Amino acid sequence: MDRYFRFDELGTNYKREILGGITTFLAMAYILFVNPNVLEPTGMDTGAIYVATALAAAIGTIIMGLIAKYPIALAPGMGLNAFFTYSVVLGMGIPWETALLGVFVSGIIFIIITLVGIREFIINAIPAELKFAAGAGIGLFIAFIGLQNAGIVVGSEATLVEIGNLANPTTLLAVFGVIITVVFMSLGLRGGIFYGMIVTAIVGMIFSVIPLPAGSPIGSIPSLAPTFGAAFSPFGEMALGEIFTLQLMIVILTFLFVDFFDTAGTLYAVANQAGFVKDNKLPRAQRALLADSSATSIGAILGTSTTTAYIESTSGIAAGARTGFASLVTGVLFLIALLFSPLLVVVTAEVTAPALIVVGVLMAGALSNIDWKKFEVAVPAFFTVIAMPLTYSIATGIALGFIMYPITMVCKGRYKEVHPIMYVLLVVFVLYFVYLGE
Repeated sequence: MDRYFRFDELGTNYKREILGGITTFLAMAYILFVNPNVLEPTGMDTGAIYVATALAAAIGTIIMGLIAKYPIALAPGMGLNAFFTYSVVLGMGIPWETALLGVFVSGIIFIIITLVGIREFIINAIPAELKFAAGAGIGLFIAFIGLQNAGIVVGSEATLVEIGNLANPTTLLAVFGVIITVVFMSLGLRGGIFYGMIVTAIVGMIFSVIPLPAGSPIGSIPSLAPTFGAAFSPFGEMALGEIFTLQLMIVILTFLFVDFFDTAGTLYAVANQAGFVKDNKLPRAQRALLADSSATSIGAILGTSTTTAYIESTSGIAAGARTGFASLVTGVLFLIALLFSPLLVVVTAEVTAPALIVVGVLMAGALSNIDWKKFEVAVPAFFTVIAMPLTYSIATGIALGFIMYPITMVCKGRYKEVHPIMYVLLVVFVLYFVYLGE
């Protein structure tokens, strides 16, 4: 095993790899409870979502460890799960089964792109400013959802939104959760988001704000039947033309876009911290991307939104992880976590809301990479970022940004710098808005 992962060459050992794998798991374990909470409004079974989340994370992470040999963990992505629920299912009225099919297809396209080797072509076609804007916009979007789930922000007929009743016990608990999580993160505590949820849940139970678990926190594994294979159920109910509408194709494109660039950015950032990047190139990049894209399709079959690489893997690398063996450890821990589904009753919306808000803060950091002094760049970036939370749709934000970018660049006389694909996408997204208006 140590020879397969080249322990001696990379200067590591079993102790460091195991510690790194455990650290990564603790840093991202919050997704086990946040993902079911985010996807629950679609009507999906929360127990099945929990199992699908754990299995998708375990399988994807183990594939990454064995094939790409990187200490990088995967799980259903934050932001993409919110897009799945609030934009696709609730916003567009697409059944969750069909939305899962969209995730599956995006994963298959990702696999094809990776195998054919046109990754660089696609990456270079999309301007960096729009990639950063999309990441930051998704951060604001999920933070907004977290603030709503916490009751900190509520609806208003006069102003659309306003501050909620902070004296409400559940809202007060969420506020406490935000503060304690921020304290943990500020102190540099690895797994601060996860520990913040634990402390918030305990405080909530002490003050009877959330219910106590009925029995042992360890129980039987919920059935996966309600979601397993549901992605293919539309084929038995509708014709292909009714399934693959322009609306769903835009959804698939959005899933693919966000997953592709989020994965590419995360892989590079994590690998760079570990010292794997040589001459600005990532060894075994194709294997890593293939592991990620495969995990997306597998996760969709199991019954969860897009599975992607997690930046929290850097915590494991900081603890000493350097090989895929650490990923095997993280994957096994996700399998063990299948037994802890009874805790779902304790981890309520108020407990998971701080995680959404803090992750949103971290993702908003991408704003610093945008050159706001260049108006032709600032306009499309601004529309991308602001439209996501205000229209409750990641797809709308991306569409507006992709429409505005070619327009501002042409007006600035920089039309030669715009990739031809961007002009094609301009037409596609204009047709998308025309379709929505019909």
